[in-house]
Amino acid sequence: MRYDIIIIGSGLGGLLCGITLARKNKHVLILERQWQPGGCIQSFKRSGCELDTGLHYIGGLDEGQPLHNAFKDFGILDLPWQRLEPSGFDEITICGKTYRYAEGYKNFVEELVKDFPEEREGLEKYVEMLQTTDEVWLQQTNAYEYLRSIIKNPLLISVISGASIKMELRKDTLPLFTFAHGNGSFIESSWRLKGEGNTLVKHLVDVLRQVGGEVRCNSDVVELKEEDGRITKAICSDGTEFEADTFISDAHPSITLGLIKESKLIKKIFRRRITSLENTSGMFTLQIKLKPGALRYFNHNKFVYTTEDVWEDIAVSKDQPEVKGILISCPVPGEGSEDAIVLDILTPMKWDMVEQWVDKPQGKRGEDYVEMKTVITNKCLKIAETVIPGLTGMIEKYYTSTPLTYYTYNMSPNGSAYGIRKDYSNSLGTILSPNTPVPNLFLTGQSLMLHGLHGVTMTAQYTCSRILEKDQQI
Repeated sequence: MRYDIIIIGSGLGGLLCGITLARKNKHVLILERQWQPGGCIQSFKRSGCELDTGLHYIGGLDEGQPLHNAFKDFGILDLPWQRLEPSGFDEITICGKTYRYAEGYKNFVEELVKDFPEEREGLEKYVEMLQTTDEVWLQQTNAYEYLRSIIKNPLLISVISGASIKMELRKDTLPLFTFAHGNGSFIESSWRLKGEGNTLVKHLVDVLRQVGGEVRCNSDVVELKEEDGRITKAICSDGTEFEADTFISDAHPSITLGLIKESKLIKKIFRRRITSLENTSGMFTLQIKLKPGALRYFNHNKFVYTTEDVWEDIAVSKDQPEVKGILISCPVPGEGSEDAIVLDILTPMKWDMVEQWVDKPQGKRGEDYVEMKTVITNKCLKIAETVIPGLTGMIEKYYTSTPLTYYTYNMSPNGSAYGIRKDYSNSLGTILSPNTPVPNLFLTGQSLMLHGLHGVTMTAQYTCSRILEKDQQI
């Protein structure tokens, strides 16, 4: 059967593109290599518990805020979202002292002024920047240098950057654009989804099917065939072929180019440019099933650091083997329960920590791999116990994942958690267009502009607008 649109990958970007285009009367097929859809927003079950892959919390769902209209349009707004504690949705602990992020820009300033009264002017400039719409300026400005220009106290710079484990902080390259989008919407309002991440995935798949779209799992696309200056078909590992007029890839751009074996339109220089772009570091995740009644649920996130400078390279690596910062997230327990069921602990990790096991299959990577994960687990727990005393004794079971897990399941180069690394000094080269040299092949996903639910939603809308604009020109 021939389709109007074929989408490779059923992550958030692929699903949102599929729904948007199916609503425009396009016959849409999404091909997913894994046995279930969802990519980094899916959840999985272990020991009777639902564990989330990457959906920990989101920002900006209230009316007039960044995600409200988009989520309302996709029906996502009606899912069971729980607002995090407005007086302190994030707690930042640096070298033993805790600071709180309050919801709302004014409240955010007033809460931090309690500890940094001399920095009121700088904090007010900071929240004003978070609300600017000058994207070109944000893209071409160094985030760290900007913060240094408005705030005198280095500790306060660390405090307002402390929730940024959900991105990669780099003093030399991080654009203010990435930093602002990764922090601003959460200050407006922060939310957790009650129940597992698959609640969101199932909803989006249901909406897609209601408007005539399809998702096929266990369909691993291994080649995109180019003929007469266009992609004509997607070929799967089992030999199945699917034809379409237009193709969208929700995979990493370098993975997408690797699917095109022969091309007259994609020149070697373009391939080299995309494949040579640096990727962000990966993530080590510790997911803990707690003993019944061991810990009360807490309606905020905890970011804990052993260093005063959160902008130093804290990712665990062979050169830097210590865990210096963690995020602790507590998924909302079942209805009526006040006890936490699961805790998620995350810390950045570089590829060199796991690269030696890349050719070994999952579950057969040997004792050295298990030992490495055990060492990092214990280091994470040691830091976590500074804010949750006795946590180790509360554990019933735990599960771990590394950048190698991301690489295996999502084909993320080097296990990157946030895709291509953005660089303020090369914004045109690192912020990618949905268009490719092949006129009917488009890109979407976190590597283009921004990562996270907010960034991927914006990017999906951008990708669809390019396709629909092209249709109008024909």
